[in-house]
Amino acid sequence: MSKSKLILNQISKVIEQGLYNYKDLSEEFISILRSKRDELIYKLKITSNEETEVLIRRIEKLENRINNLEKNKKKKKTKKVKK
Repeated sequence: MSKSKLILNQISKVIEQGLYNYKDLSEEFISILRSKRDELIYKLKITSNEETEVLIRRIEKLENRINNLEKNKKKKKTKKVKK
């Protein structure tokens, strides 16, 4: 029983260390990919995600204003026709 416990403990330690190494490798790989992405964005002069989101919100606001103005024009035209 004691020999099997020792073997199981050693196997579990090896697996545990392997998992830690895997996590470290995956985090390192992700950080390398992110840095490469940032370099590419900088070289191509593309906007970041935050800037893109801000621009999308601004465009949506402008589209809403345009739609509201168009609705107001249609209402004014219909009022003129009714007279």
